[in-house]
Amino acid sequence: MNKIHAGLASFGMSGKVFHAPILTHHQGFYLNTIVERSKNEAKAIYPDVSVVRSFDELLHNDNIELVVINTPDHTHFELAHKALEAGKHVIIEKPFTQTIGQGEDLLNLAHKKGLKLSVFQNRRWDGDFLTVRRIIDNQWLGRLVEFESNYMRFRNFIQPDTWKESALQGIGIVYNLGSHMIDQALMLFGMPEAVWADVDSLRGGSEIDDYYHIKLSYPDVKVTLKASYLAREEGARYTLNGTQGSFLKYGIDPQEDALKQGGNPTQPGWGQEPERFWGILNTDCNGIHIRGKIETVAGNYASYYDNIYDVLRNDAVLDVLPEQALNVIRLIEAAMESSRIRQYITL
Repeated sequence: MNKIHAGLASFGMSGKVFHAPILTHHQGFYLNTIVERSKNEAKAIYPDVSVVRSFDELLHNDNIELVVINTPDHTHFELAHKALEAGKHVIIEKPFTQTIGQGEDLLNLAHKKGLKLSVFQNRRWDGDFLTVRRIIDNQWLGRLVEFESNYMRFRNFIQPDTWKESALQGIGIVYNLGSHMIDQALMLFGMPEAVWADVDSLRGGSEIDDYYHIKLSYPDVKVTLKASYLAREEGARYTLNGTQGSFLKYGIDPQEDALKQGGNPTQPGWGQEPERFWGILNTDCNGIHIRGKIETVAGNYASYYDNIYDVLRNDAVLDVLPEQALNVIRLIEAAMESSRIRQYITL
């Protein structure tokens, strides 16, 4: 197999947990280089990988075709721009950029250079989201009238000495968790007609937003996205209501925890969820009332890289197009403006 040589721009959480394990276990890729500015953790885990101290050193490696920009959010635009200028295909961690203008600049540069640009929207391959898509596609609830997605965490403290808690542009829960949840909504329903949002900081002394309630306006379905850092008791992850029934799903996809514990997507049973977390389907089908658990579709984050390989080697179409990632930023900016003026923003 003609492997794609890849480089990681950093070895923080996303590098350690997501990109490095997936790339090193994917037969289509060779993890060539990791940028680690001061520590030596990467070499201890991946002794065959070259470790460099600067992003420029990575870009000067002619063997590297693909660069993963998994650095702090506010650096995405600058580093992605440099990588594209250096002739590398680029994957950017979410959020894509901090502004629409930055995203448009990267799209134009990639097009000019004839390079591929994508965003790591891995939660399109969460098992619970794949299950939700299956239910909607098969119309098991009849006509869907209400969709609610919740991503709740309990972090009643402000972590010191981290950019994730700093008052920089494009930092906060909307850009963090909202990038995933808005992307999922766009995959299911397309661009909405309008956006309403309440974005706030609920933890005392927080410099970033740590709560949001976003409503996306569509002609036939009510879509609500909510997240908070002060939710100690678990609620439903997804709630779907239709003209024939409902679907409720608790729990979170197991892949991230499995990766943190040293697992990898090549292992048997990868992405499968224990039965106790399966969602409840309560509906009518062909005149028969059905209520019970529905098995969660197995998730697989490696599917993202399967597509990247097919794009670079077989001229396939990107699953996560940069235009789609730019629409996520459009909705985030609209949500922030809606919260500021307390009005719906028409798109």
